[in-house]
Parts: sequence; C-alpha cells; structure tokens
Amino acid sequence: MDIKHLQYFLEVAKLNSFSRAADALFITQPTISKMIKNLEQELGVVLFDRSRKQLTLTDAGRVILEHAKLIDHAMKNVSMELSNLLELKKGQIRIGLPPIFAAHHFLEIMSKFHEQYPGITFQLVEKGSKRIEEDVESNLLDVGMVVLPTKPELFNYFSILEEDLQLILPKSHPLSVRDAVSLIDLSQESFILFNNDFVLNDRIIQSCNLAGFHPNIVSESAQHSFIKEMVAFNLGIALLPTSICRQLPENVKAIKVGNPTISWNLAIIWGKDQYLSFAAKHWLHFIKQHLVKE
Repeated sequence: MDIKHLQYFLEVAKLNSFSRAADALFITQPTISKMIKNLEQELGVVLFDRSRKQLTLTDAGRVILEHAKLIDHAMKNVSMELSNLLELKKGQIRIGLPPIFAAHHFLEIMSKFHEQYPGITFQLVEKGSKRIEEDVESNLLDVGMVVLPTKPELFNYFSILEEDLQLILPKSHPLSVRDAVSLIDLSQESFILFNNDFVLNDRIIQSCNLAGFHPNIVSESAQHSFIKEMVAFNLGIALLPTSICRQLPENVKAIKVGNPTISWNLAIIWGKDQYLSFAAKHWLHFIKQHLVKE
C-alpha cells in the first residue's frame, strides 16, 4: 500500500463514483478501479458495496476511510513542513557564543537575517570556547563562535575577527601613564582572568610563561563586564580584546601590550561529519558574507 492508493480511495469515497473520481484525478476509470481492487486485496476486505445503484462504503471501508483521512492529512502536513524548511520559512539554529566578544555588530547582522527570515528562531547559548567545541562536536549546538586554533579534523570554520589584547587597569595605577607596556612589566601584578572554559585563559598564562613569569591570578570570571568592574575597584589588572576595551568604566584605562603582543582570532565552527539544517547552512552563508573580509 502506498499513499496514492489511499488518495484514490478517498476520492472515490468522497464522490461515491469511480468515474467521477477518475475525472477529478485525470486518470481513466479502469486505472482507478484496478487501484482500489489492489487495495482491497492487500487489506483482505471489501471497501465498497458495488451491488447498489450508488456506490457506498462497507463497514470496513468506513474504518479505512477515517484512517486514510488522518494519513492523508499527515502527509500534507509533512509536505508543507518540508516546503517551509526548504524555503526558510521556519527552522531553528542553535548558536554557541563566548561572552567575551563585543556583540553589537554581530547582533546587527542577526537582526538583518531575522528581517529576511522571520520564521527562523535562534537559541543563543553563552559559553567559553572549550565548552562550545564540545557541544558542537556532540551536536548540542549547530554552530559556535570560538577562539582559534580549533580542531580542523573535527570542524569546518572561517575566521571573522582578529585583534590584540590590551591591558586594562585603574587610572590610579602607576602604569596608567604609559601608552604601552611590555608583558614582563606585569610580572608583579594581580591578574583577573576568564575562567578555565575560555581559551584566552590558557593563551594569557602561556604568554606570561614565555615572558618569564607565571601570573598571580586573584580572580576568574565568565563575564567581561564583571572583570571590568573588578578592575575598576582596584582588585587587579586584566587583559581583554581591543573591541571589549572600547567601553570601560570611567576610572579604567586601556593601554597596548607588547614584547610579546597577545592576539586572538575568532572563528565560526560547525561539525565536519554532522547534519546541518537548511536554516543553519543559509545562516552560515549569510554571516560569512557580512563578517568575513576578503
């Protein structure tokens, strides 16, 4: 039995006639009669009483009719849902974002995407790069924004932002009079870092070690806004991406760091061997068009 058998049966039942059903379906009467006969043989019951002047359903036919209506309705819904997905009229994208980057420009682009595809919804999850990679790999997220390097054997990716980290410190700090400092100048400072879920945590510690010291870490946080406030209250110094340093508390200053500089490179990743929805594929194309500079 296939859906066409049931659709022919429904049309005959609705019109109480093989000939009228054949005309409505643009097929010949022998064709539809044969299809109904095959359906009856497959089910092992008679569906229509053909002994009367007007074709009528048997008891078995009435039972099959109710189920055929449900199946036909379900198939039409499936077709409509698939059409909506293919035409990007609906869908959901699960996106992992690090709470470490300045999201203003990214959200502007998201807004443009939403204007074009209002039926597509977003689940935005804030986590560090390490956790985002884990969740993309385990298919808990469709795509994620992470700090490079990533794992090319597991993920496809494209870079969207590269910039240096800057030192933020209270304006009352002795180093605040400088335009730039060397990393070794911070060897006696108290550091406020992101927590262990963040790749930048590792990057800063490794850079300090290469400069000849291990940073004295007094606190860790998952929120750059909280780190800025802790610096404002003279609890320590921090190293943050340049884009985040554009908006600081009034009594906090950002200055350049060199010897060595510490940079970060943000990228969008998605699983190499995992299914990606139509909406997610189109979103990736849209983001790449608007964020990647050729």
